[in-house]
Amino acid sequence: MKSKTLQVGSFTFDWGSRTYVMGILNVTPDSFSGDGIIAKGDAVKLAVEQAREFILYGADILDVGGESTRPGSEPVDAEEEMERVIPVIEGLRKNFPQVLISIDTYKAKVADAAILAGANIINDVWGFRADFEIASVAAKHKVPVILMHNRSNPASVEVREKLGGTYLGAEYDDLLEDVKRELLAGVEIAVKAGVEERLIILDPGIGFGKTREHNLELINRLGELRSLGYPILLGTSRKSFIGFTLDLPPDQRVEGTAATVAVGITRGADVLRVHDVKEMVRVAKMTDAIVRAS
Repeated sequence: MKSKTLQVGSFTFDWGSRTYVMGILNVTPDSFSGDGIIAKGDAVKLAVEQAREFILYGADILDVGGESTRPGSEPVDAEEEMERVIPVIEGLRKNFPQVLISIDTYKAKVADAAILAGANIINDVWGFRADFEIASVAAKHKVPVILMHNRSNPASVEVREKLGGTYLGAEYDDLLEDVKRELLAGVEIAVKAGVEERLIILDPGIGFGKTREHNLELINRLGELRSLGYPILLGTSRKSFIGFTLDLPPDQRVEGTAATVAVGITRGADVLRVHDVKEMVRVAKMTDAIVRAS
């Protein structure tokens, strides 16, 4: 591990001591899991209510995103994305002064505005490889960054009724080695821009440009990514590979998600990005009690 601990404001990540949980706040109308806040009414009010519940159940981080990343989704421009997320971040910061907030974006302009509004962490699903300027934003603000592996190709998506979309034809010469190499390309961009290595967290990108079989293999071999020396975030919550395995829609994937979370922790995951905070905090605590027992 590049650094045993990471201090963010008054919060300390003590890597390896326990698993940390990130609760998802989708400020979108088209989330794959049906939890998009915009579609339900007053986004700020609903986000604050959902965040209060997440914090009560034990979430360590609130992850705010304004653009759906489901397979086949339509991109939004930076201005629209900011209109969605900035008021929510400001509302969360006002109501929960101490909570950690991450901004789920790959756009430098959005990341900069989000940090100024109160976000603490940049969570980039393209690992700094979509908008290179975002690395400079991270370096300027000296915030932690989550760099995710992504080979998404909208042209290779299959969408099935009730199960959602999955990627077809995603090819790798060597799955783990290719993922490692491409994650390190993002790390290189970050470091060259001035981001300290101790601030970098890696995400293997479950579901992004990967088939069901790729996702299952990545979770099972997650420990191999730890050889890179960075904390690992795992985001499997309600994803289509669970639906395709169990033949279940997104709102019936809690147990499948729990299985991926438990196995992921045994393989070395440090942070979990989830929709069902109450249930996954409990799974994480129980799994930690087994695998991290002294």
